[in-house]
Amino acid sequence: MYRALNRRLLVKLWVSLLGLSLLATTVPVLAADMAADAFVKQLSDEVVDAIKGDKSLQAGNMTKLNALVDAKVMPHVNFRRITVSAVGPGWTKATPEQHKQLQEEFKILLLRTYVGALSQITDQTITVKPLRASPEDTEIVVRTEVRGKGEPIQLDYRLEKTPGVGSGWKIYNLNVMGVWLMETFRSQFAQEINARGVDGLIATLKARNQAMAGK
Repeated sequence: MYRALNRRLLVKLWVSLLGLSLLATTVPVLAADMAADAFVKQLSDEVVDAIKGDKSLQAGNMTKLNALVDAKVMPHVNFRRITVSAVGPGWTKATPEQHKQLQEEFKILLLRTYVGALSQITDQTITVKPLRASPEDTEIVVRTEVRGKGEPIQLDYRLEKTPGVGSGWKIYNLNVMGVWLMETFRSQFAQEINARGVDGLIATLKARNQAMAGK
């Protein structure tokens, strides 16, 4: 069910997502105080530079990578919204316990896919395109271009500005070369739910995660 997601696109997607979030806690200006494009640009530049200078990340130290991603990246993702979007109409058919399992397994899937891509960062640079939004907008698409070896990759982020504690810009969808990631997952997950139900989707996600972990 995951073969439809081209591996090269996933690698570029997660490599670039790292540029948004990995060093967020070291940036003195809070994301809540920044324009969305400035948020993307500042974090992207600092993180890409940091990874290029960290041989242990490039070498694929999995323990360090897992801890780093979980601590630094996930706080900048609206994970519930991403999971609800990916599961689509099937979410309303699920029980609260199934909701919990879907979020846990989907998070692991994306986390492990992401960690596997980190060592790919060697010479990428990220250009943020002019923002088409007003200062009052709380949901914005930031369009970027990833340049490195090969052809440039279009990568767009859907961001929402969250109020209150933990406020700031959070990611809830990504577009790689014209394909929105959550819509792609939604189509795949719908097929699984139609064939095997919500429990079947959870079982498939668990099996995929175990395979990625080498179990």
